[in-house]
Formats: sequence, C-alpha cells, structure tokens
Amino acid sequence: MTDDSLFPRRLTRGTRKGDVRAFRPGRGPGAPRLSVLAPLLGAALTVVPAVSAEAAGDATPTPVASASAGPELRLIPPSLDPASGACTKASPTQVAATPWAQLSLNLAQAGRYTQGGGVLVAVVDTGVAPQAAGLAGRVRADGAAAQDCVGHGTFLAGVIAGSPVPGSGFAGVAPRARIVAERGTDQWGRPSADMVADGIEAGIAAGAKVVDVSAALPVNTARLRAAIKHAAAADVLVVAPAAPDTAPQTGSGQSSAPPPASYWPAASDGVLSVVDVDINGQRPDGIPQPEHADLAAPGDGITGIGPKGTGNYVASGASVATAFVAGTAALVRAHLPHLTAAQTAARLKATAAHAEVPLLDPSGALSTVLPTGAAPSSEPDAALHLPEAAPTSGVVPRAWALAGACLLLGVLAAGAMAVARVRLSRRTAGQRRA
Repeated sequence: MTDDSLFPRRLTRGTRKGDVRAFRPGRGPGAPRLSVLAPLLGAALTVVPAVSAEAAGDATPTPVASASAGPELRLIPPSLDPASGACTKASPTQVAATPWAQLSLNLAQAGRYTQGGGVLVAVVDTGVAPQAAGLAGRVRADGAAAQDCVGHGTFLAGVIAGSPVPGSGFAGVAPRARIVAERGTDQWGRPSADMVADGIEAGIAAGAKVVDVSAALPVNTARLRAAIKHAAAADVLVVAPAAPDTAPQTGSGQSSAPPPASYWPAASDGVLSVVDVDINGQRPDGIPQPEHADLAAPGDGITGIGPKGTGNYVASGASVATAFVAGTAALVRAHLPHLTAAQTAARLKATAAHAEVPLLDPSGALSTVLPTGAAPSSEPDAALHLPEAAPTSGVVPRAWALAGACLLLGVLAAGAMAVARVRLSRRTAGQRRA
C-alpha cells in the first residue's frame, strides 16, 4: 500500500440517479483511525486511463461521482430502472492511489496473517461477473448469477475478495478467498425475500462458510427464517445490512408513514448486522436509521471494481459495508478454522474499535488474544452504543481506607514522639537541678 489515499466524494443516496455532493469531513466524534485520515484529503490523486477497449468506445452517459478535484468514477447503484433497458457501463478510469477504506481498516496489516485462502464466500446480490478484474478464476457463477447487469454484486465480491489489478490501488479484504455468486434480486437489482432465501440456501449447498446478503427487506417470511436457521445449523455465518442503501420511495399519501425499525435478514438471530460509516466514523446523512446493528464498517464513497473492464467504480451504503465485514469473516475463518460461525461473529464484535457502533477491526480480529470461558452477553445490540460508565470496584474504597489508616498511624506516631521528647526534656532539666 502507498501513503497516498483516495477520498471519493460522499454520495447522496436519496436518489438512484447518483446525486453527488463534495465530500467534506466533519469534526464530530468518530473512530480515531478514520478521523486521522481526514487531513490527508489534499493528497495527490494519480489517475490513469483504463486499458479496456470496451470502456474507450463507450459514449453512453451514465452517473459518475465527481467533485471540483480528483477523478470521476462511475457510480454502481443498488438497482437500475427497468424502463431504461441499459446495464451499467464500463468505467474508463483507474485510480492508482490506495482507497481510504483500505487504509483506515489497515488491510495491509491484516493480510500479513492470512489472505483468506481456502474460504468460500457466497454473495447473494445481483450476480457476479466471473471474469471481473481481480476476480477471474475465483468466481463460481451459474445461470442468471453469472450475468450482472447492475454491477452491484460484482462490486461487493471485489470488496470481499478482489486481488490487485495493475494500475489500480484497490484490493479486496481477502484476495485469496473464492466467491460463489447467487441471485437475491431480479436482473435490475430488485430483491425479494424468496430470492434472498433461495440464494442463502444455494450458498450453503455450495459449501460457503460466509454468506454476504446485500438486501435489507422491510418484512420477514417463513422461507427466509428457515434459510437463516439452516445457515446456523450448517455453521455458516450470514452477514447483512441493518438498513437499506437508500431511503424507500413513498407514494402519494404515504409520506408520513414511519420507516421500519428493523430490516431482514439482518434483524434475525444469528445474523451479523452492519451499518455504514464515512471517513469520520459517522453515519452519513439522509439514510435509513436501523434499530439495531452489530458492527460498522466503511460504506461511504467506496472505490471498487465493476462487471466490465479494468476501471474503478464508486458505491455507497450499508450493503457495501457488509462486504468489508464478510471479507474479514473470511480472513478469520481461514486464520482460525476451529472457530464456529457464531464464535467468528462474536470475535468480530469483541475486537471491534469502540465507537457509537463498534467499528470493524480486521487486524484486531486476527491477532487479539481473547479471554476464554466468558459467557456471551444476553443484552441486545443497539444501533447506538454509547460509552458506558466505568464499572464500580471495591479497589478504590479499600485504597482510600488504607490511606486513611496510614495517615492516622502517622499522626499517632508523631504525637507519641512529641510526648516522649517533652518527658525527656523534663527529666534532663530535673537532673541538672540536682
């Protein structure tokens, strides 16, 4: 990795057309390792043209993430408008700098322990392009799952397991892990509970140890519950976003309806739920706020790959954050294969950095020595984990009592010495008179 970093612009996710505003880091409280990167926004960005002939010949206008300075990257949306009939185009741009998310998570350090070899991760999304840059030879995709019109599933697979591509600073969390692609949406990226359930079941059948789900559904179903139960029984860890990437579109007369407090499958027992944070460790504005979340990970202005060419793309949302968690879970399952899926999830949470929502720490998850025999907490995980008051202890009161006793003994000793000196003085005076 290099010291240069890429800070893509924050994306406004209230629309699927890719409205973009300039990224301005705030000063609010966040994870220190994220906020320390904010002053580096002035770092130079090296941009080189992609070598894809298809990208060079593409003149179709598509959404891009842009700002007054820096590269323009095509946006990977969570879904496409079926009326357009157009798929996401190849990006003509590569970014040679290392993306901020990779630096903030210190993935280079995590990669010294393992790179996820031998672990299969199922991506339940829009499909995965088998020959995508950085994934070729490590993707199993059959039928519809091998066609990724939207590009979202390929983007998440790249974050999980993409290997470095010449000319680009991007690399995935577990670049030696393998991917099995399963559809959880239709061709245009519209998910359904039944398709997500079928995708989870197919991932389990394929031998995946981790299943990454991109959907955050407002309702739960018996079929989805059965798939989650099957995953737990098969020792498969399911990771899912605790909230959708964009605010739900409301029709006439529905604007006052409150959004759901929970989304599935993330709200199901045994599923590791994830929210996205920006470079300051804070949740971006204008996006759904879930009731519960287990972990937070980078998910705002994330650089990655797409289904075509070797150029880089940008995407945002809790679904993107899940890919960082799923990739880290693959690292843990490769490095500590004796851990069960539940123990892997517990380890990721126990080693997370302290923040409003515990922030994923891949290196800590791989290297931290945790105490054994501790009973897991039965308290539900809240979306906001505020700092708790320091636990009470009997050590401090005992220390004060000991100090008071020492002080009293000192006073008594000083008094006794004073009395002895007076008596000695009187005795000496009496002897002189005699």
